[in-house]
Amino acid sequence: MTSPRVLDCEDIAWFRAEPEMPSAARGAAATLARRIGLEAYRSSEVALAVTEAATNLQRHATDGALLLRVLRTPDRAGVEFVTVDTGPGMADVEAALADGTSTAGTLGIGLGAVARLADVFDIHSVPGRGTVIAAQFWAREAMAERAGGQPSVASGLTRPISGETTCGDAWAVRVDPGTDHDPRSGALPPTSSPEPAILVMLCDGLGHGPMAALAGEAAVKAFRRSAARHPEGLLRDIHTALRGTRGGAVAVARIEPSAQRLLYCGIGNVSGVLLGPDSRNGLLSAPGIVGQQMRSLRTFELPLKPGGALVMHSDGLTERWKADDVPGLLGHTPAVMAGQLLREAGVRRDDAGIVVVKGAW
Repeated sequence: MTSPRVLDCEDIAWFRAEPEMPSAARGAAATLARRIGLEAYRSSEVALAVTEAATNLQRHATDGALLLRVLRTPDRAGVEFVTVDTGPGMADVEAALADGTSTAGTLGIGLGAVARLADVFDIHSVPGRGTVIAAQFWAREAMAERAGGQPSVASGLTRPISGETTCGDAWAVRVDPGTDHDPRSGALPPTSSPEPAILVMLCDGLGHGPMAALAGEAAVKAFRRSAARHPEGLLRDIHTALRGTRGGAVAVARIEPSAQRLLYCGIGNVSGVLLGPDSRNGLLSAPGIVGQQMRSLRTFELPLKPGGALVMHSDGLTERWKADDVPGLLGHTPAVMAGQLLREAGVRRDDAGIVVVKGAW
């Protein structure tokens, strides 16, 4: 089995749809592209695409925002932007992407040109609800080397509470390469396949602001460094790492594509949903605070259904969202799915975090 591909994400900043947004986002994008080593011409393309997207938001969207961040592989770095708005939506996305189509007041290159400049591009729009766009930009030689490769199976978004610049919610994903690939790995969960698996973690640091962010950062570091391969073992290592911090709500999942199963273990108010084309299964977490009070752990096992996705989010998103309200959601990339659900359910005044895994089974 081919090992699933995941990307590490480093969020840089959210830009709100205000008059100065296009120029601020353009400058930040150009600086970021140069900082990670993209050559001058590619950096200018990144800045142009970000400016077009930001101008569209500023002039035409309701409550729009743009996230700018770095994506990393073990030896490469790229730039991604994600835009999220709450309307008015597009009735005909294909027409909006057609050559020569550009709304008044933008740079005039149009979304179709933005899609061509990007190495990975996805857009999903629901009339009356909102639009999400995600676009990745890599060095041209990196994309040539990766031609035909698998896309990332996971992505997530975090957004701080209004008035804060840091977020207490954090997520991370890594691949367990399997026993045949890494003999130093810890023990497998009972009856597990030795084939590659995906491990995913979401932490909601208590409260918000810098102290909550420290808890989230500690959870991510512990998750990445742990040799554990079972959700319970990972949670115990994260519990140890969060001592001395505020602690938080944490959930960990193990996805085994070859065995067609999901293992899930959570403590506190992190919501997990195994979403299928015609189903929605909630995943339970036990009461407690990781880093402070964590009693007995229980791992739940569910079968994976083809065409589905795992969604995990903090209580900064309401649990009342319905996939039926976002037609076609499962047909899009994890980044766009995360953006649509953040738009749909991120209505509470709190830090918000969500991670989506799909396409691995």
